[in-house]
Amino acid sequence: MVRLVSWCALLCFAAPAPAGVGDPQLGTDHPWYPGERACSSWERLFATQAAAYKRVTGRECLTDEDKALAAWLWRNTHYWHGEEGAEDLWGKGFGKGGDTRTREYWTGLFAHGYGLCGTTHSQWVAEMEALLGHGRGRAVGANGHSAFEAFLTGDAYGAGKWVLLDHDLSTVVYDAAGRHLLGMKEVAADWKALTDRGFKPERQHGWLVCGLHPGDNGSYAKNQVAEYLAGYAGPPPVVHLRRGEALRRYPQPGLEDGKSFVFWGRNSNAGGVPGPERAHTWVNQPDAMYNSKTGAGTRVGRARFANAVYTYAPDFAGDYKEGVASEDDTQVTFEFRTPYIIAATPPNAREWGIYDPGCKNGLVARGTAGCKVSVSVDRGQTWHDGGKLSDGPDLTDAVKGHRQYLLRLHAGAKALAGSGLTVTTVCQASAAVMPRLKDGGSVVSFAAGGKALVSAGPTLPQAAAHVVAGKFDGPAVTLELRTPRGEPVTDVYAVGHVRSSSPPDPKVKYQIEASTDGGKTWRPVAKDWNINRQGDEPGDFWSQSFCWGNAPVAGDPPASSVRVRFRNDGGKPYARAEVHLAYRTGTDPTAVTFAWADDAGDHTASHTFTGGAGERPWTVPTGKNARTKWVEMSPAK
Repeated sequence: MVRLVSWCALLCFAAPAPAGVGDPQLGTDHPWYPGERACSSWERLFATQAAAYKRVTGRECLTDEDKALAAWLWRNTHYWHGEEGAEDLWGKGFGKGGDTRTREYWTGLFAHGYGLCGTTHSQWVAEMEALLGHGRGRAVGANGHSAFEAFLTGDAYGAGKWVLLDHDLSTVVYDAAGRHLLGMKEVAADWKALTDRGFKPERQHGWLVCGLHPGDNGSYAKNQVAEYLAGYAGPPPVVHLRRGEALRRYPQPGLEDGKSFVFWGRNSNAGGVPGPERAHTWVNQPDAMYNSKTGAGTRVGRARFANAVYTYAPDFAGDYKEGVASEDDTQVTFEFRTPYIIAATPPNAREWGIYDPGCKNGLVARGTAGCKVSVSVDRGQTWHDGGKLSDGPDLTDAVKGHRQYLLRLHAGAKALAGSGLTVTTVCQASAAVMPRLKDGGSVVSFAAGGKALVSAGPTLPQAAAHVVAGKFDGPAVTLELRTPRGEPVTDVYAVGHVRSSSPPDPKVKYQIEASTDGGKTWRPVAKDWNINRQGDEPGDFWSQSFCWGNAPVAGDPPASSVRVRFRNDGGKPYARAEVHLAYRTGTDPTAVTFAWADDAGDHTASHTFTGGAGERPWTVPTGKNARTKWVEMSPAK
């Protein structure tokens, strides 16, 4: 049984917080796609799902079945089947070194918004962990497909029962009488009848079997593998905007000129538009899903990738230090971290051209100074030489597919003043979690959490740079991580990727512990975590799993460094681990601009939010057929 332990006290600190905006978030009153404020924490996500479920079905989310179906409905309408680009998790090159699926929940939701069946269902394990409890979601190897099951209790499910909850193929299956949902074992035993759309359709209560395509039903002919704890949740999506930095998000591909395609996934080139795409999905047609008789249908470009563009122009004569990781008279090094993923314009039209050398537009630096520029994606262990700043280096190949980097300018701040430095980082993002405007006036709300993140991981080289005890591929490893400028830590997030064996032993206990005094004392982050196998099982298992947790951090004086220890009592080796620290930042007023088109033409409107308690929302005067073109946030001095 898992117990996540909270340990905290009020943090007090005398040092002034850096300027900028930590964790700015927007929300609108769009009924389906209101933006990140509706889904960037478990509490808000589940409230949003429950509201959508009630609006669609008329039912409250009171039972396990209703909660699971609400989550399934939302995932169907916000996440689509596609092939995302891999991260270089093992430092061996893209697609090399070990398991390369994007198994982290928030990255899947915010940086991609799409994934293959095994990818999305692995990620969804973390959501079921938060929604229903420990070990109550699992990926399931089916017939050439990876499905998903949730362990429901109460009412018709009694003490507990696994049920099929497949959002990749938009399928749940009720028994012949429509009394309860069935699991993979039951469905596989009579799959031809139970997955036939024409078999007693009223038993489905409005949820069409194989909602994307009727021919998907053969996927349920076999029930072969259980993947327990096959995905995980790291820190929630947090953006930190420094003074002089803007974040502009585009819900459609093409950026400002409509023809700059920068992405991180398979290039399907559907309809002549480069990048990932899905023709049959409920995304962007959510109202059509419930009570559908014919399925999602097919339309080229129904769902595509989106972009998040950071533009940073630090003022070396004034505000720039809130972005600095280190500096002296010979260099200034800036740190960058994003919840999205750095994208690329490939050099060719190949399906996987993003992995080829010669990619552009992911990271570009401009300025008049003649100093050298270099970049690191492994926490400063190695550096890539980008040439002279005055040559406008494109550093995309060095950073693509990553979510953090260090950018070093080999000159001091005085020499860089007046150089006109501008750093542009183009990321792939999910359009489904961006704030959209609705017709007839749209209400926009804002909040800023006043925090940022620093990360040792997710890649093995990023984590290895912080190992202070034990080792990877051993049964215990300890990492130590500090905030970039000595800011006080508020929370720690930690993840261990374990080679837990097949079949997994439920008696093995996994621990994650944290220390703020250099290892003298330890407090639990995840305690007595185990792989709690329950209910019916297929004959085979995935041989790996994840253990994760988070906890508030206390200290007097406040801690700016945390050690995190991963260990277990079964001798299971840790293939990889991640540590993330949330820390306090300043909260300047934030300028927000929307650009949209409607029946009256193209428009932009701007508003400045202070971020104060009780701040009134802003109404954007949209007309009919409103289409959001982009939304931008930036600190306002």
